[in-house]
Amino acid sequence: MADSLTLQFVDIEHDVLTGIYSEETGRPQPLRISIAVEYKVADRYDPDTPLSESKNYMDLKFAATEALPEGVHFKLIESVAEHICETLFVQDAKVLAVTVKIVKLAIATGKEQIGITLRRERR
Repeated sequence: MADSLTLQFVDIEHDVLTGIYSEETGRPQPLRISIAVEYKVADRYDPDTPLSESKNYMDLKFAATEALPEGVHFKLIESVAEHICETLFVQDAKVLAVTVKIVKLAIATGKEQIGITLRRERR
């Protein structure tokens, strides 16, 4: 079995302009976003291993919040997930794959989670 490293940032809540129905367009809606990044593994992680051998977790949060263009309406949450994946691939060549899970909070009527999971590998 090959070594692997997955970095995660789970349940980031952020308002995003998204949706296709008239009640969704024109105003941001809350999304819960979770990101898992498969990352190139270092040969070894000693106590003094520098951050350059891994990734700053805050880069994942940035991709799901500040990196989303303000004022842009994403018709599909799949497009939001795609933008997050592309941001992480551009940020760091050591990112091998990205999985983004998005839950639309505004349309839930109970504890159900309605949304998507998109996984992209570096091409």
